[in-house]
Amino acid sequence: MMKFSIITITYNAAEALPRTVDSVFAQTWPCVEHIIVDGASTDATLDVARDYERRSREADSGHDVVITSESDNGLYDAMNKGLDRATGDYVLFLNAGDFFPDAEVLTVVAAKACGEQMSHGNRPAVVYGDTDIVDSEGRYLYPRRLRPPRRLAWRSFMHGMLVCHQAFYARTDIARAIHYDLRYRYSADVDWCIRVMKAAERQGLPITNTGTTVACYTEEGQTTLHHRASLKERYRVMAYHYGALPTLLMHCWFVLRNFIRRLGFK
Repeated sequence: MMKFSIITITYNAAEALPRTVDSVFAQTWPCVEHIIVDGASTDATLDVARDYERRSREADSGHDVVITSESDNGLYDAMNKGLDRATGDYVLFLNAGDFFPDAEVLTVVAAKACGEQMSHGNRPAVVYGDTDIVDSEGRYLYPRRLRPPRRLAWRSFMHGMLVCHQAFYARTDIARAIHYDLRYRYSADVDWCIRVMKAAERQGLPITNTGTTVACYTEEGQTTLHHRASLKERYRVMAYHYGALPTLLMHCWFVLRNFIRRLGFK
C-alpha cells in the first residue's frame, strides 16, 4: 500500500499545530508517517505533538507519528532533516497552521498516483492540486490566486509558483536526492519544486493533477512577513532556472499586468 510521509516543521507553534495534526489524524488513508521536526520550542508545541502521537497510537489507524526536537539553522534546514527521515512513497510538507480540507485528500492523491501508474506504467514524480487560503484561525478566505495549470512542468513556474508547496506531493526517492538549498532564506521551496520537476522530465516521469483542492494554506508566513526580500530572492531563483533575460521580461509583464488590474481592467 502506498505510504505518505507528511512533514511538519514547528517552532513555538502550540496555537497553530492542533488544526494541522487533527487534519492528518482524520485522514482515512491508513498508511501515513507524520514527521514533526521541531526547532527546540519553548512553548507547549511538544505537548501538543506528544498528545497527538498518543492519540494516533491508541487509535491504531496505521498512522505513525515521529517527533524530534532540536535546534536547527532555519526552516529549510529543518525541512532537509525531515526529508532525510522520510520513508514513504510520497512526501508532503504541511507546516503548522496548514491543513487538509477534508478527510479523503490522501485517498484521492493515492488514487491519482496509482491510476497514472496503471495507465502509463510509471508512478508520477509529482501529484498536485489546488489550494485554499485561510486566516490565522483556520477560517476560509479565498482560493489561492495562482491556480495550477491542467498540465504542470518545470517551465510552468516561469509564470510564478503556480502550485503551492503544501499541494505538491513529490516521490520520496526523487525528493530525498534534492535537498533545499540553504543559500535561500525565503524561496528555497520554489527552487526545490523546480528541481524536482526537472528530475521528473529527465526521467520521463509524469506529473499528475488531482483536479481538486488538496491543501489549506495559512496566509501569514515568512514569505508574507518578508515580502520584499522574498520577491528579490525569488527573482534570483527564476533567473537561475530560466535565464536572466526571460526572467526580466516576465517580471516586466507582471508589473504591467498588476498596473492594468489596478485600473480596473481584467
